[in-house]
Amino acid sequence: MASGVSVLKLSRYREINPGRVIAVLLGIFLSFVAQPAFAICQLIANGPYLQPQADAVRVWQASLQAGEVQIRYIGHSTFELETPGGVRIATDYNDSVRPFLPPTVATMNGAHTTHYSLAPDPSIEHLLYGWNREGGPMDHDLTVEDVRIRNIQTNIRGWDGETRRLGNSIFIFEIADLCIAHLGHLHHRLTKDDLARLGQIDVVFAAIDNSSTLRLDSLMDVLASIGPTMVIPMHFHFAGALPAFMGRATEAGYRIVRAETPKLVISRSSLPVNPTVYIMMPGGT
Repeated sequence: MASGVSVLKLSRYREINPGRVIAVLLGIFLSFVAQPAFAICQLIANGPYLQPQADAVRVWQASLQAGEVQIRYIGHSTFELETPGGVRIATDYNDSVRPFLPPTVATMNGAHTTHYSLAPDPSIEHLLYGWNREGGPMDHDLTVEDVRIRNIQTNIRGWDGETRRLGNSIFIFEIADLCIAHLGHLHHRLTKDDLARLGQIDVVFAAIDNSSTLRLDSLMDVLASIGPTMVIPMHFHFAGALPAFMGRATEAGYRIVRAETPKLVISRSSLPVNPTVYIMMPGGT
């Protein structure tokens, strides 16, 4: 045993104080549980938003258990993640589709205004831009209480069809022994270096529009290269996009699950055994 506590060599002592042994073991246990448990993701080192009415009531779940993450699909590409420690994260935070309450952390991407905010709520503690507004790289590796957030930048296409280097970020959230990746407005397949930095991912939020991001052939290749246990579709506002993706996912061996609500509480022990597409409809305000 380690953690700065001397190992008790029981074979050298005939008279052991049981109370002392229990106290030492309890101290070791508490030294572990007192620290946030981050998942080790890396393979190498290193419905529409509804403005709440004045009398609206949101039903909050009692505190999450250790090892659980709550996911709400707000709409478009925005999800709200909640950690056991109460940190709330909004992905692709923007000015038209927002969670009920301001998040602790907001990530944004630079494709267009449905993926970033021009007027973010001033109470947000951490605004993480997925692109550098002045040009060049934008690297994040931030720990906020019990979540680690990092990014991998990718390129996007401008409205003129030209490549905009480093205009998008895949954000990775390491929470409660789970690795969750939001692909953002991904426009190309991932390189070997991207995949190595990404690491082993459990849950992927993937844009399935089959139009403004990736065509389905490329998207299915990206998902196969990442190999997540669960894929949660987003960005399916184009007519026919969701059925088309479901068909391709079924052909690829994914199990299709339609959620009854836009909220999911997940842990490593509750991950599906077989690769699963988990479809939530927008509206998780």
